[in-house]
Amino acid sequence: MIAERAFALIACMALASCGLPRGAGFQSEVLAASNANTAAPGEEAVYDFAVYEVNRKTLPQLQAWPRSRGALPWPSSVEQPASLMISPGDQVQLTIWDAEENSIFGPTGVTALQPTEVTPDGRIFVPFIGELKISGMSPTTARQRIEEELVRTVPSAQVQLVVEPGRENTVNLVSGFNAPGLYPLANRNVKILEVFSSAGGPAADLNAPQVRLVRGGRTYGIPFERLIKEPQLNTTLRGGDRLYVEGDDRNFISLGATGTQSIFEFPEAEFSALEALSLMGGVNGATANPESVLVMREYPANAVGDGVSGPPKQRVVFTIDLTTADGLFSARRLMLADGDLIYGTESALGPALTIFNLGNSLASTVN
Repeated sequence: MIAERAFALIACMALASCGLPRGAGFQSEVLAASNANTAAPGEEAVYDFAVYEVNRKTLPQLQAWPRSRGALPWPSSVEQPASLMISPGDQVQLTIWDAEENSIFGPTGVTALQPTEVTPDGRIFVPFIGELKISGMSPTTARQRIEEELVRTVPSAQVQLVVEPGRENTVNLVSGFNAPGLYPLANRNVKILEVFSSAGGPAADLNAPQVRLVRGGRTYGIPFERLIKEPQLNTTLRGGDRLYVEGDDRNFISLGATGTQSIFEFPEAEFSALEALSLMGGVNGATANPESVLVMREYPANAVGDGVSGPPKQRVVFTIDLTTADGLFSARRLMLADGDLIYGTESALGPALTIFNLGNSLASTVN
């Protein structure tokens, strides 16, 4: 009877070891070649992905590769003269003084003309001068030009000129701001953060705000966080620029023997693999293999290179060893890309412990 029970125990454990359910694959299973089961004897296995261990030696190479999603360009800040450039659509208010007796401008010698809009071809009408082109001039230059023409008729004339910026000297804050709308540019050296300040900054409900600048049919983009931290990126705005702010729609996935299996949004513009592991609760302490956490990434076809300028294959698997200081430090410097999959592989010890516990339970039942 004892022998029969022992045999039954061994048989049950053998069956358990064959079909024991697991929450993740072993590293060898996940990184198996695509034709490993069909390759003929002597035929070399074909891998449709590249594998790189993340450590101090490989980091400089990996960091030089492009991100999986092409980053938008961003114009650098360029200092401009602190004066307005008159453009079509601006409103111009002229006031003319004449000190001569019997002035043609009336007994007071002062005439405030009705505000006039700069025409599409850049001109305004000035009494005793006619049509005069002033677009492309600063207010000071335009005032001097009007005086030069006017003194031919009114030798003592002096001119005051005030410009109210029109659409071509405004920027349009479309959406994603606390106070969107049209904002006039007081001069040619208005920086983007000045306009952000006037508009109350990005809307509070946006995740990791991303700034978009549309200029001349081209779209530029930058994380708001970088705009704040790097002064050289505080670009100069131009009349007609359109701005909008949107939340960061990038995400990454965690699967396998990780603390949480889910889809996570990027909480920051730059987010490392180590920070992501912390966000997802690390790896499963009972089943995971901490020596082999995988970050799986797919690059666009145009990013593939020679392994130096770009990855040698579209699909790349980065392996991280959480049991070494080098692995931990390096994981902190490996930045995630949109769509990355973080996969916790299973430890071979996990199933063995499960079988051992199952054996103890069966032995207790037999006894």
